[in-house]
Amino acid sequence: MSEEASLREQICMMAKSLYDRGLTAGSSGNISARLSDGRLLVTPTGSSFGRLDPARLSLFDSEGRLIGGDKPTKEMPLHAAFYETRPKKTGAVVHLHSSHSVALSILPDVDTDNMLPPLTAYSIMKLGKVKLLPYFMPGDPAMGDAIRGLAGKRSAVMLAAHGPVVSAKDLAAAVYAIEELEETAKLAMLTRGANPCLLTDAQIADLVRTYDVEWD
Repeated sequence: MSEEASLREQICMMAKSLYDRGLTAGSSGNISARLSDGRLLVTPTGSSFGRLDPARLSLFDSEGRLIGGDKPTKEMPLHAAFYETRPKKTGAVVHLHSSHSVALSILPDVDTDNMLPPLTAYSIMKLGKVKLLPYFMPGDPAMGDAIRGLAGKRSAVMLAAHGPVVSAKDLAAAVYAIEELEETAKLAMLTRGANPCLLTDAQIADLVRTYDVEWD
């Protein structure tokens, strides 16, 4: 199987897994992944993660021109911004409308610089700090501008009242990271108001140093 055929199958398989577990619903969410020659495979607009067709994924050339497949997701500005600002670290981008992440994003006292409380080691290891961005209308190119404004310093962001967006070196890493984001948001909601024991600054610093986490 060619690299492209394999990646097409992987996108559809992982998207269905996310859909089947309720991490995104209806026709929400989108995925992009980069081939070794710089081309991008992207999930089409209005498509359900539960019923993607590998042959109909949108295909972009290395210059960002649509060259095949169905019309792409309207959230392309989000994806393009990560590939532009983190070119050596981004091989895939995943965006979901996962419930606990969205719920946490609309609470009044969330830290916009780092929306996830340090409840577990794994959220820090896989995500670093998750920047909470303001609300944008879906498809608004300003979302891409907001990510460019971070100058490549964050691999994961949360769009308020919308959903998380995570970039990583490859598709599997991006999926695993966004799953960790949603699970940590779930823990944050479950323990809200219960005064949970958070990781200490020293414990966080040890994780950042040991796993080379982006924490600026």
